[in-house]
Amino acid sequence: MTNSITTKPPVWFWIIAVVALIWNAMGVMQYLGQAYDTESFRSQYTAEQLEIISSTPAWATAAFAIAVFFGLLASLSLLLKKKFAYTLFLLSLLGIIVQLYHNLIVVESVDIYGPAAAIMSAMILVFGILLLLFSKYAIKKGWLN
Repeated sequence: MTNSITTKPPVWFWIIAVVALIWNAMGVMQYLGQAYDTESFRSQYTAEQLEIISSTPAWATAAFAIAVFFGLLASLSLLLKKKFAYTLFLLSLLGIIVQLYHNLIVVESVDIYGPAAAIMSAMILVFGILLLLFSKYAIKKGWLN
């Protein structure tokens, strides 16, 4: 029988976990706005941009869903101090990479949305990587069980 010992995480662990939860919840809200084609979602884009969004292939939409929902579940797992957060962040990161491939390579979104598309894409990728590394670090420190 294995007895897993968990040490108490520092305050900054909880701050990062809450920020991760908020970040990923914003991603879920963006996904739901796009999936349900809400008025507030449509108001953010031009007609040309909405046409491109509506023609997004199912695999790219699925990657978006995987990225945000697994990221949200991973953030909740961090708050519950569960090692499974690492696996969920890894799946989220894979979704991010597939989605970015579609957005930056297939669609060439920088030409359509401007440099902000590249900046936001870079931020999403960096956050995904950092949260994965953070969860791995938290496991190593014994903060997750």
